[in-house]
Amino acid sequence: MSKHEKFTMKSLEEFRNKLEETESKLPLNEDLSVLLQPLKVGDKTVPNRMAIHPMEGCDGEEDGSPSDLVFRRYERFAKGGAGLLWVEATAVSEDGRANPRQLSINKQTLDGFKRLSEKIQQDASPVSNGDSSQKLKPYTVIQLTHSGRYSRPSAKPAPIVAVRNPYLDVEGVDYKIISDSELEQLEDQFVEAAFLAKEAGFDAVDVKACHRYLNSELLSAFTREGRYGGSFENRTRFLINTVEKIRDRVGDDLDIAVRMNAYDAIPHPYGWGVSQDDHHIPDLTEPKQLMKMLWDRGVKIVNVTIGNPYYNPHVNRPYDTGFYTPPEHPLVGAERIMRIGKELQEAAPEMMVIGTGFSWLREYGPLVAAGALENDWFKMAGFGRQAFAYPDFPIDIKNEGSMIASKSCIACGKCSEIMRYGGKSGCVIKDSKVYVPLYQECKKGKPNLVSKHLAEHV
Repeated sequence: MSKHEKFTMKSLEEFRNKLEETESKLPLNEDLSVLLQPLKVGDKTVPNRMAIHPMEGCDGEEDGSPSDLVFRRYERFAKGGAGLLWVEATAVSEDGRANPRQLSINKQTLDGFKRLSEKIQQDASPVSNGDSSQKLKPYTVIQLTHSGRYSRPSAKPAPIVAVRNPYLDVEGVDYKIISDSELEQLEDQFVEAAFLAKEAGFDAVDVKACHRYLNSELLSAFTREGRYGGSFENRTRFLINTVEKIRDRVGDDLDIAVRMNAYDAIPHPYGWGVSQDDHHIPDLTEPKQLMKMLWDRGVKIVNVTIGNPYYNPHVNRPYDTGFYTPPEHPLVGAERIMRIGKELQEAAPEMMVIGTGFSWLREYGPLVAAGALENDWFKMAGFGRQAFAYPDFPIDIKNEGSMIASKSCIACGKCSEIMRYGGKSGCVIKDSKVYVPLYQECKKGKPNLVSKHLAEHV
């Protein structure tokens, strides 16, 4: 199989041969029992080692409250049996919404989020001891965000950036550079949103710092002047200030997590976690330093990711069928994501690091996840696209001892494509009754919206 050929491995033996052919050192473990083990986060217990990543549906109500489709999505996740549900990107301000249907938490939408939190617990699958009266209590995190350069609270984009970037800026777009005083005010908006998340009943909030949304962009703001740019201390100021302010406001009543880009594969001085000489090579010196700082300030969970879905999608979502040809075999990309997670776990051994990169592996993802956990690469395995396609995969792992191939994500990228066309996202292939009509509707009469310069820089 060439590096651009579709995934065709029909047996574990073929998969092992492909790992050997690509010189991959991903660990495999056919005993999946490690995925079913509970673990502690502070004084709370996570029922198992499988997490659902924050997967945005772009289908909230106009005011930012959860819609019927949102409730349906989290009902499916809760019934699926994952130990940790990471609720999707939820804006802390109107100007920080990535689309007019992005979730947004505020006093007006609080009741909707309370109902969502309660619904997740009510729908959680029975625990493994067979007592149907007992329910798993999945640990819940809600992701708080400001979309920054990808803000589009209405039909027209309204980007707010930390710094101009020649690799990401689009010609003809009017970019507003956020001021230091506005950033300080935004810290307080994150704090208010965190307080409301606690009121809604979530176990933790995620101060989102990934995929080049605003907080992520600040980490790479080498060329920005003022208190939030230039030095490492300044570039991490917003994240650290926000974490400390949340802790001061809510104390130990709410855990704090961060979904963090450790490497974004954008050339220096516009990239984060990259070698100054070659942006294709990670340099994790600063991300590791930041991990230690976050642990010292009470952050208990870091969900590791890399890349930018708008600029180099194959880096954070390895695929073999997409709108451009990736320059590497998807196994190479999957291993990179996991090894970066491993390095960050080693940098902060007590932190609960959630590893990423399993969905492209289809039904073999749990074997790699079990191998990684058994070898202490990280403490939990997170699944994104796979959860859209196959929300009950944890139940099947528990009851059947494996994922079922026919139910698995095929890494076709349609869920991402819907987002690019401004539609409501989900699995077109495995949840076709709901999402084929939505896919057809959003794509009708629209050209490919991928940035022209994207493939030139990957």
